[in-house]
Amino acid sequence: MKRSLWCILFILLPFVSLAQLCTGSLGDPVVDINFSSGSALFAGALGSDITNYTYTAQSFPRDGSYTVINTTSGSGTVWWSTTDHTGNTGGYMMVVNASTSVSDYFYKKTVTGLCPGTTYEFAAWIVNLLRSNDINPPDVTFSILKTDGTTVIQSYNTGTIPRTSSGPEWKQFGFYFTTPADVSDVIIKISNNSPGGAPANDLALDDITFRACGPVVTAALSDGSTSTAVCMGDATVFTMSGSASSGYSNPSYQWQVSTDNGSTWTDINGAVTTSYTRQPTGPGTYLYRLAVGQGANIASSACRVASNLITITVQSDPDPNAGSNNPACEGEDLLLSASGESGSTYSWTGPNGFAGTEQDPQISNVTAVNNGTYYVTLTTPLGCTNTDSTTVNVNVAPVANAGSDQSICEGNTVTLQGSGGSTYAWSPAAGLSDTTSASPVASPADSTTYVLTVSNGQCTDQDTVNVSVWKKPFADAGEDQKIYEGDPAQLSGVAGGTDVTYAWTPVYNITDAAILNPIVTPSNDTTYTLTVTSANGCGTATDNVFIRVFKKISVPNAFSPNGDGINDTWKIDKLNTYPEADLSVFNRYGQLVFKSRGYANEWNGQYNGQPLPVGTYYYVIDLKTGMGKDPSGWVLIIR
Repeated sequence: MKRSLWCILFILLPFVSLAQLCTGSLGDPVVDINFSSGSALFAGALGSDITNYTYTAQSFPRDGSYTVINTTSGSGTVWWSTTDHTGNTGGYMMVVNASTSVSDYFYKKTVTGLCPGTTYEFAAWIVNLLRSNDINPPDVTFSILKTDGTTVIQSYNTGTIPRTSSGPEWKQFGFYFTTPADVSDVIIKISNNSPGGAPANDLALDDITFRACGPVVTAALSDGSTSTAVCMGDATVFTMSGSASSGYSNPSYQWQVSTDNGSTWTDINGAVTTSYTRQPTGPGTYLYRLAVGQGANIASSACRVASNLITITVQSDPDPNAGSNNPACEGEDLLLSASGESGSTYSWTGPNGFAGTEQDPQISNVTAVNNGTYYVTLTTPLGCTNTDSTTVNVNVAPVANAGSDQSICEGNTVTLQGSGGSTYAWSPAAGLSDTTSASPVASPADSTTYVLTVSNGQCTDQDTVNVSVWKKPFADAGEDQKIYEGDPAQLSGVAGGTDVTYAWTPVYNITDAAILNPIVTPSNDTTYTLTVTSANGCGTATDNVFIRVFKKISVPNAFSPNGDGINDTWKIDKLNTYPEADLSVFNRYGQLVFKSRGYANEWNGQYNGQPLPVGTYYYVIDLKTGMGKDPSGWVLIIR
């Protein structure tokens, strides 16, 4: 029987020193060792029948030891820090510090249920962990043995796996072989082929696989694609076609389907030719492939290979999930919303002629005309459509009326007149008799803006009313004053209150009776009254200021007490207006010769009832005004 070039390569390539990995299609793994994964740093020992190395739960095992670990970051500076070859979080790998012996093995496993005359690939991922000074680089032998454990069917040597200077580099090594006619069970083995030491032959293993290797198998839809998507309910019938390169003398075919993303595969009944017609199905993701095997070997998953995958996605009807914020009251904004994948389109319709194409449209300041059901039709990028709806019920809002603005005199009250709701709330509470009454009595101390919030049980509204407080009149005429006759005095009045006028009385000897600080020049003691009057009818206020006017006295400098009836006494004009004044007269020796409180009796030039001699005498007058300007001087007695 004529053999193909593909089969000839199967025979020749195992003797080449480079990695002998399958160039055709592969079957499902008969052996798939990835050492699992977990959150703990170490995974635990493998078992004495799997390796003859000694297990240790250390990040840096000693020579002849191994560990199963998810990172070498704790091994120090001698090894590269790496994770398993796929980079999976928590993925474990077997880390080996090779022994000085080359007769040991890293991994061994018995494989059963193989098909004679079938080609298999035996491979693993390996990384040289050493950063530098790699005396004996890793060198690994892959072996296929009969179940007696000693007879080698075929082997492959990786040769030196050099260290890298830029970082850890995982590489896949392996080979393929064909089972002899009388062999269905074998032992696979990965052995050390280089002595260890310090530092030498330190490596990590991951993803050890053993699976069928066969001709190149391809599959596609009738249009040549390998994936498509349709909407649920689509009646399209898809035809898939497959082909296999030469290699099997009596190829058999089986189409398979997976609905769990390739974790498990199910043979499709009757689909045993190179084409398969798929009928419509429910929603989901369906993976298809064509399995090929030699004759009856097609029935064994360990003895067949499979094509690339064809993916057909049946998309469920999209769920627009229409919704809204369902505003409670008129005047608020309606926010509609819908769900959907990126690239979808939307078509909204609703009450009052509403239409929109946004995913989440908005209607501002809604009223009762916006009540009703809103519909949205969602169309996915694939063209799948579905419609959903949401109902909006906008309540009529009350109209608050806090009444007209009010004005009151300070200390008075006013009744507010609120309306428009079933419940009421006034703020601030200061000055109100009842904050929940529609018509509370307000007596604010100062002008206040009250806010009325009304509710009809569903919605609220607000209005304001200003209560202006007119302050009562206030008058302060200032401090009493003293002046000398003929001198001016400036009044210092203060007026207070809202919209007030003021006036001084009496209105004589005053510059302007309608201002607060006029100048007055009374000739006699005078009381001025400041009257402040409210223009808003809030009363009047008065206050007085007394202006004491001291008369100017005239002191003669001579008199003649000689009994002739002319100038017999010392007449001091207007000194009698100073009843508290003290008058003292001294002779030239400083002797007091006359003293008087007030000046009810004029001095007659005598001292102790005796006439004083002609001469000059000196006087001091203390007017007791507190204003200074007390007169003093001399007076001459002549006869």
